[in-house]
Amino acid sequence: MNKDLFLIGIDGGGSGTRVALGDSQGRELAQAASGPSGLGLGVERAWQAIGAGCADAFARAGVRLDWSRCVLGCGLAGVNNRDWLAAFRAQAPAVAGLAVESDVYTTLLGAHGGAPGVVVALGTGSQAAALDGNGECRTSGGFGYPSGDEASGAWLGLRAIVHAQQALDGRVPHDDLAQALLSHTGAHDRDSLVVWLCEANQTAYARLAPIVIAHRTHPFAARLLGEAGVEVGKMIAALDPSATLPVALCGGLGAPLREYVPQIYQARLREPLADSAHGGLQLAQREAVRVAG
Repeated sequence: MNKDLFLIGIDGGGSGTRVALGDSQGRELAQAASGPSGLGLGVERAWQAIGAGCADAFARAGVRLDWSRCVLGCGLAGVNNRDWLAAFRAQAPAVAGLAVESDVYTTLLGAHGGAPGVVVALGTGSQAAALDGNGECRTSGGFGYPSGDEASGAWLGLRAIVHAQQALDGRVPHDDLAQALLSHTGAHDRDSLVVWLCEANQTAYARLAPIVIAHRTHPFAARLLGEAGVEVGKMIAALDPSATLPVALCGGLGAPLREYVPQIYQARLREPLADSAHGGLQLAQREAVRVAG
């Protein structure tokens, strides 16, 4: 393998981008973070965020960024849309190598070190994936906002804001949860909330999820989190009917939702070995070998 190459693992979602920079052997040199690079928010925006994150990582490592010496392993939200993926590849800088997979695949590589297992990625969006003994990857969920991505931040936020709507017109009491949601949106009456709702995207809804978790003892929030746990269980069951594979909950909501996953799955839950950016680093390493061959 070319020893002048740098390997870069990218984890790109709807809330942010994480970068893991490694040398040609995959030894980590630096980490960095930047804005969202999920393809649903625009391909140009995705490359801007990736470029900013890579520039920061190289600066932290004290090395000059030269795209021609970089092999990127990208795990991105939205690659299941063929048009977005094609546009993303078309707008790539002149890199030495580029491998692009779903962020759930790189999450799977990172969480179980490439060994068989299940992950449920719970961030702005959600998707589950399983790697079997033959290295084959299968997925469950991940149909996207607003109709899919069960148990994700956007899914929770989209449902949580209903409580604030109903509090504003008297259908439910105007309690602490309603006030916290309204304070976050900056809305103080029906009209101002409607303005927020009309402008809100999946990232905006996902930012409401921490409020739900902070009010987990509230009956409405507790019911919502319980439903999220049930949805996580359904994804696990769909991918591993044998009920034998280890399961890692990943992403920003992985830890907060763990206690809500049904009891029958609890004994199989494991802490992820590494994150999606480091799974991307594994992907970049494979791509570097492929390019060299």
